Order: sequence, then C-alpha cells, then structure tokens
Amino acid sequence: MRAHVRVTLRPGLLDPEARAVHASLQHLGFDEVEAVVIARTFTLELPDGTPVERVQAMARDLLANPVLDDVSIAIDEDPPCA
Repeated sequence: MRAHVRVTLRPGLLDPEARAVHASLQHLGFDEVEAVVIARTFTLELPDGTPVERVQAMARDLLANPVLDDVSIAIDEDPPCA
C-alpha cells in the first residue's frame, strides 16, 4: 500500500516562501492567482494492511510539527504498478 502525507502550514501563519512565489507570479503578470500554499508531500510505501494510525503517528512524530502544520493523509490500497 502507499500512503500520501501532505503537510501544510496552518492558516494564518506567516509563510514567506509562499508570499515570495505569489509576488513573483503577480510580477510576471499572473494576476488571477489569489494565494499560494506550499506543501510538502511524503509518499510512503508500506506493507498492505498497515493501520492508518501508524501513518498518523509517523506524521505526528517526524513528518510534521503539530503546533505549526496541518496534515492530511490519503491511502492507496492498491497502488498502480511502476
């Protein structure tokens, strides 16, 4: 199975990288962009049947800062062949 862990800063926290990208897009004439969110995505290859609670623990203990970050987890039970 494959788990996708997406980590973003919580709303309202200052994200200078996202602000710089947004300003650059505006400067290049992409005025339709209203906001930019930068996320980190971790793709984990795990044995079939791994409980989602284990993935949540991985996110809590290492992949994200629970004070600053929001986490979303998606599980592919049957990932496509590589």
